[in-house]
Amino acid sequence: TKIMAVKFLSASGSGTLENAIKAIDYATKMGAHVLSNSWGGGGFSQTLMDAIKRSNEAGALFVAAAGNENNNNDNRPTYPATYDVPNVVAVAAIDNQGARASFSSYGKRTVHIGAPGVNVMSTTGGGYKSFSGTSMATPHVSGVAALLWGNEPNLTAIEVKNRLLATARPIASMKGKTRTGGMVNAF
Repeated sequence: TKIMAVKFLSASGSGTLENAIKAIDYATKMGAHVLSNSWGGGGFSQTLMDAIKRSNEAGALFVAAAGNENNNNDNRPTYPATYDVPNVVAVAAIDNQGARASFSSYGKRTVHIGAPGVNVMSTTGGGYKSFSGTSMATPHVSGVAALLWGNEPNLTAIEVKNRLLATARPIASMKGKTRTGGMVNAF
């Protein structure tokens, strides 16, 4: 697996819609198979949805953080996770006990799957630090997608998405809160 870092957010986490679109289009143009999107915010944008549609047409999977507002995305959409584009996989956060994180947004129709997102160790400029959020859960799903694609390179993005959803491990905290009612399962 190769990793391509595409940055459009500042160190404080702010960025522009224009640069988000440029980042998606760049990754798509460069042939990325999995776009891992640990960001969100703003209302509906047709131009952003069009960029995600271009990634879909190019055969990429668009994995997105469901949001950290304890929001039902079915009723109040969170973008880009809630765009209705076939290649989008929206990710909720769970803790190490399998409970939905208290902050994690959810949605029986619009959020697909859960993944570890509480007190996840991550690299920083000078070592490691623990972080929580759907932004930490999203890379787990992206990584499993990359593992699957590496093992079965002839799959399409939609086949990878369908496999991720079909093999989610059922957990009580995700039942009725996500489409799969489960958490990502690499095995």
